[in-house]
Amino acid sequence: MSNFEHANFPRAGFFRRLGAIIYDLLLAVAVYMIAGAIGFGIFTALTSTGLIAMQGHEHVSDLLNGVALYKGIYQFWIAACVGLFYVMFWSYGGQTLGMRAWRLKIQHPNGQSLSIITAAARLVWSLLGIGNLWILINGDKLALQDMMTRSEVVVLSKEANQMRNWRGV
Repeated sequence: MSNFEHANFPRAGFFRRLGAIIYDLLLAVAVYMIAGAIGFGIFTALTSTGLIAMQGHEHVSDLLNGVALYKGIYQFWIAACVGLFYVMFWSYGGQTLGMRAWRLKIQHPNGQSLSIITAAARLVWSLLGIGNLWILINGDKLALQDMMTRSEVVVLSKEANQMRNWRGV
């Protein structure tokens, strides 16, 4: 889906992106906590029903942190939930809540929305946000993840940012 009206907005600079990153970091922490609670609840249910043996550990949290396989699965679950938070917002609308507050939108240069695959690739290439440092040495205001996924972050006008549903607009 594309929105050609958004193809001509200027690219966002480093500090505007940084503001959105800080805002979204608070939301990502909330997603991390909720995913952790859900994961811990599932793990506790599995141990209380006997599907996972306590292996001599007194507390469920000791077992979860003491067995590398369980800890790895748990950490992967949490990371996947946080990653999915970004991927879904980027591919469905092009904005996280922090980006909306800073009037930013991720899109392809022609205004086309990112696919889920492209958004996931963007997440990987962002290097946990470090890829944004490339903007400081790149005159085109493109971060590493922008170049690697052929996308851009643009600054929307106040009017364009008020649109409720980017898909189908």
